[in-house]
Amino acid sequence: MALGPSYGETPLEGEELDALLPAIRALLGENITKAAVFDLEQGVQEQVTERTLTAVLAGDISLDQLLTDAFVRELHRDLYADIWVWGGVQRIREINIGVAPEQISIQLRESLDTIRYRWANTFDWTPRVLGIAAHADVVRIHPFVDGNGRSTRLLADLIHFAAQPSGALEEYDWEVDKPRYIELLRQYDGHRDPTDLASFVPVRRID
Repeated sequence: MALGPSYGETPLEGEELDALLPAIRALLGENITKAAVFDLEQGVQEQVTERTLTAVLAGDISLDQLLTDAFVRELHRDLYADIWVWGGVQRIREINIGVAPEQISIQLRESLDTIRYRWANTFDWTPRVLGIAAHADVVRIHPFVDGNGRSTRLLADLIHFAAQPSGALEEYDWEVDKPRYIELLRQYDGHRDPTDLASFVPVRRID
């Protein structure tokens, strides 16, 4: 999902600036922009994606392991803990989205347990729907201060790959209409049915 045209000019200030690790602040110098931090995040994400995807395709990380609260926290930590103080750390503040902080641990574990059980014991979900279900439900819970969308899209990618049979695979294309995507996430909060969102996010075949 692309950044807005003025994103690169926006300075990092206040609590956001304070949440940067000291080493990153020293690396980026004065007048740190959001785009500069985004570039760092993108570099880390590319490394984490390559490493975890390779492990999934090699069978070193199983689908059952991906569908756990421990893996969700580890993935978020891998993506952000080298840049932000909140990387991999559970949210402790009440916000206008997500569940109450004291419910995060319980709901995250129960949600992924339910998704894992449903996949193993029913037959109406495809791998495409499974990955989107995990993404949407973790976004609904909103366990972290920031980075919930990006980390759970990667989680969906990994789950999608792990659930597909060997051979030619499909991958999600996340370059979608953002307002409609957000609206479908909100609708999911109400009915907990991932099929509309899964149909909206396209897939493309890869070798």
